[in-house]
Amino acid sequence: MEWKSFFIPTLREPPKDAEEKSHILLLRGGYIRQISAGVYAFLPLAKRVILKIERIIREEMERIGAQEIYLPVLSPKMLWELSGRWKDYGDDMFRLRDRKNQDFALSPTHEEIITYIASKEIRSYRDLPQIWYQIQPKLRDEPRPRAGLLRTREFHMKDSYSLDADFGGLDISYKLHKKAYERIFSRIGFKYFIVEASGGVMGEGESAEFMVEAEAGEDRALICSKCGYSANAEIAEAVPEPEDGGDEKRIEKVHTPDVKTVEDVSSFLGVSKKRIIKSMLLIKKESVPFMVLLRGDYDISEAKLVKVFEKDIRFATPEEAVNYLNASLGFIGPYGVKNMKIFADESVRDIKDGVTGANEDNYHIKGLSVLRDIKIEKFVDVRRAKAGDLCKKCMTPLEEKKAIELGHIFKLGTKYSLPMNAKFLDKDGKEKPIVMGSYGIGVERALAAAVEVFSTNNCMKLPVSIAPFEVEVISIGNENKSSEIVKQLKEKGIEVLYDNRNVQPGVKFFDADLIGVPLRVVVGPKGLSKGTVDLKILKTEEVVELPLEEVSSKVKKLVEEEKNG
Repeated sequence: MEWKSFFIPTLREPPKDAEEKSHILLLRGGYIRQISAGVYAFLPLAKRVILKIERIIREEMERIGAQEIYLPVLSPKMLWELSGRWKDYGDDMFRLRDRKNQDFALSPTHEEIITYIASKEIRSYRDLPQIWYQIQPKLRDEPRPRAGLLRTREFHMKDSYSLDADFGGLDISYKLHKKAYERIFSRIGFKYFIVEASGGVMGEGESAEFMVEAEAGEDRALICSKCGYSANAEIAEAVPEPEDGGDEKRIEKVHTPDVKTVEDVSSFLGVSKKRIIKSMLLIKKESVPFMVLLRGDYDISEAKLVKVFEKDIRFATPEEAVNYLNASLGFIGPYGVKNMKIFADESVRDIKDGVTGANEDNYHIKGLSVLRDIKIEKFVDVRRAKAGDLCKKCMTPLEEKKAIELGHIFKLGTKYSLPMNAKFLDKDGKEKPIVMGSYGIGVERALAAAVEVFSTNNCMKLPVSIAPFEVEVISIGNENKSSEIVKQLKEKGIEVLYDNRNVQPGVKFFDADLIGVPLRVVVGPKGLSKGTVDLKILKTEEVVELPLEEVSSKVKKLVEEEKNG
């Protein structure tokens, strides 16, 4: 492919509204263009990369016996009501009405449609197991699109669904997908790791995420270097970082004018955040209030909160705080509260000289001893674990990594098949629900993650496995010899981008850095006078001088070595 006939609109300057490396380089390299917040057009370079990622995915999915299908983006409200997720998905789901005033969703995922098809077509245990997969657009009304392709409103997913007769079959399907994902991400070139994860609104069983460490990552993973335990920080089980809870003292109410946050209270009273008890007022679906206590240096994990107290809970409004506790949020606390149950995170158990809201605006309580002064209904784990917490398995301090999620696998069990009546007859003629699993990979997210992991701030570097071209030939002054080299490379099956534009060499080198083709052959007068060309390997920044007769064989060897790992 000749550059001059290929659409590559590179940018000289970094875009002002792009911050993450992948967002900047994909825009500057002419891979993508933003249409609106979280919505992108994929230009020829990006499309070539995406097709390569999809090819790897398809090969590995078919290797485990998966069958490709295609499901509609538009789905009727009725299916989501059967599963209960028309409400559960909340504002993240795009919803619309047609001209007949019927409600539809633009699907963020396809469990409901898969289950609907299974309920109509699967009749007998002989029809199982099945693995169906697709690669297609999803839509999510993301409230804060950011970081280019890492958080968008429209995105392509590989999602597959396993249908089994029992949970033993689900175990097999889950392991098959896990192995397939390991091969997919290894073939792309990622040094990934796997962590325990939350099923969220997708599922309620075993779940795992495939992650790659990256500074731009929005996820946090906690890793034990000793025993290998790893989990998303949202659901990680850990022993709270040790802290001296102090000696018991008498209760004292202190004036704290307009001091509401943990940071402000810590500064105003000169106490450690680890001695401050955060009080959160929550409401159950029956409008029953309850309180959850958390140590001041921790954040709440909503995934754990739902796991402990079930889905139909919410945080209280400011008006409800005043109604139930006679104080504004920021000044509420557990001391003297008798009209609701109080649950406490394990992190507050040993606090003997704590600070909390006094249930009176502009006042806090000092000297609170949790076990002495509060009737705790139950100690629970609702905190978001963090670095320094101790591994629950071996008591080693955990390390925290910023990471990008590449893929997520879920055991759904019968969460969808039971309410949607997807059943089959077993060998004994008994009706049983289909046991399901769901498995996803973000295609464009894999592209963005590759840019984040492999590139520098000023130079795109993509692995040979997914790069838009395998080698770029830059001609400086001798097009005949350059064309001959391009022909030799193509004859060996190498994908070549040929830059023979009538522009200055500096422009060609600048653009070459932006598009990230992993191997670069420079054909210039200085080298040709010696019968050589320069070969640059972007991955290592190494420049090798090659005799003309060795160029195609050397490039072929490097490409094969890289693809074979």
